[in-house]
Amino acid sequence: MNITPLEIRQKVFEKNFRGYDKDEVAAFLTSLSVEWEKLQDQTKELKYKLEAAEKEVMKLREVENSLFRTLKTAEDTGANMVEQANKTAQLHMRETEMKADALMSEAKHRAKSIIEDAENRAGAIIEDMEDEIRQLEQVFRSLNANKDGVMSELKNLATDIMDKLKRHNDFPADIKPILKEAKKLSREVNDSNIQDKAVSEMLDTGHKKEEKQAPEADPSPVEEPIAENLSNLDLNDVSEENETEENEDEITLTAEEEAEFLAAAEADEVEETHKEDDEAKDEAEEENKGSFFDRF
Repeated sequence: MNITPLEIRQKVFEKNFRGYDKDEVAAFLTSLSVEWEKLQDQTKELKYKLEAAEKEVMKLREVENSLFRTLKTAEDTGANMVEQANKTAQLHMRETEMKADALMSEAKHRAKSIIEDAENRAGAIIEDMEDEIRQLEQVFRSLNANKDGVMSELKNLATDIMDKLKRHNDFPADIKPILKEAKKLSREVNDSNIQDKAVSEMLDTGHKKEEKQAPEADPSPVEEPIAENLSNLDLNDVSEENETEENEDEITLTAEEEAEFLAAAEADEVEETHKEDDEAKDEAEEENKGSFFDRF
């Protein structure tokens, strides 16, 4: 039964003898209509709230379903991604292993070729050094063989000089070419000493290198250099040896006489040089002057 508050207020009862109090009934009906109106308002409000709550529940259910679908999709996608990542990682691992094996084989091949090339070069260098050492040994032997001949020539020259000095006490002019020859031979001996020292040093260096490269090999013995035998050789020593061997009473040169002798020879050489220069200048001047007709 649907009763409104207005119907309650306007409700009219029939009059009867000894009935209810009219005012009391009217007051009750008024209060009842008010309470009924309140209840209807509360009911409407509750209906609105219920409808709103139902709508909110529907939205939440839709969100829940959407989240569930999204979570399911994410799980499926994550599983697929993990599987794909595992496959990709395995593929990369295989490719990396193949590249590493290729690099290792290439590095080994290059190292082997480099080692072989270095060994070949070292062998060629050793052979060249051995050939050079053999050539130097031959040169040294030839120089050492010529040592005795040079010594005998120097002794003979010194003997000839001393004989001529004993015959000529005033330094004659015919001794000048002999002095020049003696100085020339002395220079050759000094050059030979320098060459012998260089050859001996080169031989020592070559033998040291050969011993380092092939320590088990036995290098051939090399004769001692002749530099020490010729370094202190001079005309005075040769003359003294000849005097002691031939005759103890022969006359020897003192240091002052030898110095004067050498100074006189050098002075003669200087004069000859000046003369040659003057002659060359005169010839140049005559060539520059020309003939008699060229002057005009």
